[in-house]
Amino acid sequence: MSLYLSSNIHNKILGPVLLPGYPGSMRRCPWPGSDPLYLHYHDTEWGLPLHDDVKLFELLNLEGAQAGLSWITILRKREHYRLVFDSFVPQAVAAYTRRKIEVLLLDPGIVRNRAKVEGAVTNARAYLKLVQEVGSFDSYLWEFVGGNPIQNRWTSMKEVPARTAESTAMSKDLRKRGFTFVGPTICYAFMQASGLVNDHLVDCYRHTEVANQKRGHR
Repeated sequence: MSLYLSSNIHNKILGPVLLPGYPGSMRRCPWPGSDPLYLHYHDTEWGLPLHDDVKLFELLNLEGAQAGLSWITILRKREHYRLVFDSFVPQAVAAYTRRKIEVLLLDPGIVRNRAKVEGAVTNARAYLKLVQEVGSFDSYLWEFVGGNPIQNRWTSMKEVPARTAESTAMSKDLRKRGFTFVGPTICYAFMQASGLVNDHLVDCYRHTEVANQKRGHR
C-alpha cells in the first residue's frame, strides 16, 4: 500500500504540517506524524533517488512485506530484516534452502508470513535472471520513468494516487519475470520511496531538496 495511504494520521491531516522542535519548524508531509524514526526516514531517505542495485532489491522486498500492514511496522523491523536476510544480497537470498526458510518463519523480528518469506527467495532468483539479461536492476527500474524522477506537485494527500500507469507497467513486467508481491500499488509505493517519483507535497521542505538531486547518496 502507498506510504501516503497507509498512515492513520492521513484520516485527519491532508496537507503539510509544522513540527515544533525541528529546525526552523519546516513544513513536512503529514504521514510521519511525530514518530522520530518516521521523521528521520522522511527527512533523509524517502523520495531520494536510489541507484544501488542491492538497496533497490531490499526496498522492493520490504514494500512487499508491508502488504496489509503499515510502513512504520516494516521500518521498525528493517535492521533485523537486514541481519537475517544477509543484507538482502540477492545471490545469498537466492540460495536459501527450505530449512533456512523455516528458521526465518520462527523469527519474531520479521513478518512471519510464509508467502512473503518465500517470495523474497523467489524474487532473488528472478533478480539474478533479470540482471544477467539486462545488466543492472537500477537501469531496468529507472527505465519505467525514462531515467529521471517524475516531479509531481501535489498540494494535498487527497491528490496522491495509489497507482499509476508507470507502476502498473512495472508490476506487469516484474510479474512476467517471476517476481511476486509486486502489484501496481506496491510498485507505486516502491517508486515513491526510491525516488522514481517525487511525491513530497509541494509545501514540504523536502520537495525542492529531492527535486534538486539527480542521483541519491544511499
